[in-house]
Amino acid sequence: MNATLAAWQPRLLSLLRFMSGLLLLQHGCVKMFNFPGPRAAGVQFGNLLWFSGVIELACGVLLVLGLFSRPAAFLASGFTAVAYFMAHYPRGFYPILNGGELAALYSFVFLYLTVAGAGPFSLDAKRGAA
Repeated sequence: MNATLAAWQPRLLSLLRFMSGLLLLQHGCVKMFNFPGPRAAGVQFGNLLWFSGVIELACGVLLVLGLFSRPAAFLASGFTAVAYFMAHYPRGFYPILNGGELAALYSFVFLYLTVAGAGPFSLDAKRGAA
């Protein structure tokens, strides 16, 4: 049974990278393009929310494609950790109470992807850098 499950590990790594990238990408799309919903309040060219939208958009696209996945995941991990400590931690210690559980989880998922790589279904794998 373990050998059968272990065979799925690389495929699920690619799926985790792809889905995490899509979820991050949607945050950037809302901030930058008002898609799929209304723009986050206070996003103006050059302010902190605008820069966070650029990072979410760029890292999200790279992770979805599996291109330069390790550096994109590293940047996304740091970005989401900073987002947690700037936006959520001041409201309290516990993530479940301060609304930061998603930011904290993103940070650790992206940290894992930094180490694990893109997986076999990626442009990194095609270029021999997964």
